[in-house]
Amino acid sequence: MADSRQENAPTPPPGAHRQLAHDSVRLAVVIGALGVVFGDIGTSPIYTLQTVFNPSDPHPVPVSTQNVYGVVSLVFWSVMVIVTVTYVLLAMRADNDGEGGIMALITLVRRWSSQRGRRTAAVLAALGIFGASLFFGDSMITPAISVLSAVEGLKVVEPSLDDAVVPITAVIIVVLFLVQRRGTAAVGRVFGPVMIAWFTAIGACGAVGIADHPDILKALSPTYALGFLFGHFGTAFFALAAVVLAVTGAEALYADMGHFGRRSITRGWLFLVFPACVLSYLGQGALILDDPANISSPFFLLVPDWGRWPMILLATAATVIASQAVITGAYSVASQAAQLGYLPRLRIAHTSESTVGQIYVPWINWLLMVSVLTLVFAFRSSAALAFAFGMAVTGTITITTLLFFYVARAKWGTPKWLIGIGASVLLFVDLLFVAANMTKLVHGAWLPLLIGLTAFTVMTTWQRGRELVTAERAREEGPLPEFINGLRSGELPARRVPGTAVFLNRGKETAPLAMRANVEHNHVRHEQVVILSIETEPVPRVPADRRLAVDGLGYADDGIVHVTATYGYMETPDVPAALAMLDPAETEGPLRLDQASYFLSKIELRRGQAPTMAPWRKRLFIATSYITADAAEYFGLPRERTVIMGSHIEV
Repeated sequence: MADSRQENAPTPPPGAHRQLAHDSVRLAVVIGALGVVFGDIGTSPIYTLQTVFNPSDPHPVPVSTQNVYGVVSLVFWSVMVIVTVTYVLLAMRADNDGEGGIMALITLVRRWSSQRGRRTAAVLAALGIFGASLFFGDSMITPAISVLSAVEGLKVVEPSLDDAVVPITAVIIVVLFLVQRRGTAAVGRVFGPVMIAWFTAIGACGAVGIADHPDILKALSPTYALGFLFGHFGTAFFALAAVVLAVTGAEALYADMGHFGRRSITRGWLFLVFPACVLSYLGQGALILDDPANISSPFFLLVPDWGRWPMILLATAATVIASQAVITGAYSVASQAAQLGYLPRLRIAHTSESTVGQIYVPWINWLLMVSVLTLVFAFRSSAALAFAFGMAVTGTITITTLLFFYVARAKWGTPKWLIGIGASVLLFVDLLFVAANMTKLVHGAWLPLLIGLTAFTVMTTWQRGRELVTAERAREEGPLPEFINGLRSGELPARRVPGTAVFLNRGKETAPLAMRANVEHNHVRHEQVVILSIETEPVPRVPADRRLAVDGLGYADDGIVHVTATYGYMETPDVPAALAMLDPAETEGPLRLDQASYFLSKIELRRGQAPTMAPWRKRLFIATSYITADAAEYFGLPRERTVIMGSHIEV
């Protein structure tokens, strides 16, 4: 009988195995997204309701049945409107070649607003840069508040461990930043399963709490949120400053879209993360209704006694993952900002051979570690940090919403009436949260604003200073055709020597400073000369067939050609690898790259008297230039065959 059943079993249709494999890969991507994308927003239930009802808050929300229903409803609908609608349904449709995040939106604004005037593009791009600057504040506060909130669970289990919370948190944070150099490729494989266990656990605990007090389900009705907001506006308005903690990490959904894809992130959010978080918030609300004393730590008190130690360990792992995600996000933002000209060239290490987006930026890593530790020792509790946290989040969300609707109109031609309705509703919600968090300015909300303004000032100063240096450098270099004609005519005497020389330059209009110095001081030029320019397009990655463009400049018979190597803002240039792709027919014979010499022009900046920038901005620009990564390492040049020739420019 068994054999008969096997013989008569239906044959899988053609392609069924391929479909099964495709589904398996898709499931793996969703699991990967769960481990990286949702760490921040997925750990918000630990501290959100606890912060709303915190009696030490400057504007505390009294614990009453009506207020509990109102707050839980407000949390639910805030997550629904900001995360599900603004980010998952809308913002994630605005991608730049698959990449998301506020830097991608800036690129889209630049691209699609060119026909509407440079002034509008400049204002919107500056606004976007400020939003990216606020993200750096978020990157500093998230690890501090997340790990602190998890370790604070120790006080619930054993109150005598109160004094150990800060030291334990500091140790975890130091270890977290020390292992960044190793990358997340190996650890990332366990992130997804850990977060699945986390969401399953908090959802189950929430369901148990709901079962004990099922009336809390009425909070899902928007009437409770609206009634609380407009019926008790004085209380609800101040509560919004803590309610916003429920949507922290929403930007990560958008920023990490290029790594996992919109579909995987959407599925992970709708089918696991969102339901689990909602169950946890409802369960905590039910627990507070049973006993108002539970506001001290509703998340951990919702867990049965026997499960609190495992939950503390799981929460600590989840918050470390949340911190990892936001730290990696800071690396990406800094890298993209450098590629777009808002920061100096930074040393970047790729930590995964299979995942391009996994990078390590040492300078950013150590800056974040010092900043996070400072916050932990200064604030000493997640409740105190919560006052500062919301400002960075609401600012970034509001700017993202504004830029999205501009792109929707400029790129897709969405009708103005529809833009007006959508933007009015969502910006009203966003600005309400911003206004509520402004009331916490003196209690810590000034911190992310200060961090954001500092980063914004550095980036805009670098952009302006870079423009000035570029203009001055062009004057010193002089026109390239004039320089080459001087070589041909003998006006610039130079002996032709065997070999290949590669001069890195900004373009083909001017002569490289290093080439000019080599001719004027050493009186030599090489048989084969490649003037190489690196260009960064406002797209994440450039296909290999568009990587190189060769221009003989009319001097190819003299062995001089210009090559443009184009990269996306998420790529790190590799000059030798790019030159190896050249067609020998375009360079008058194959380049001898194994023996080629690479020439770099090093610029020393000096503060001049010209009124180009305010004196303090000149000092800031010169100070920022000191973090510039070594050019030979950044461009992948062989150090033993790299020659650096210097000059100085006043700003």
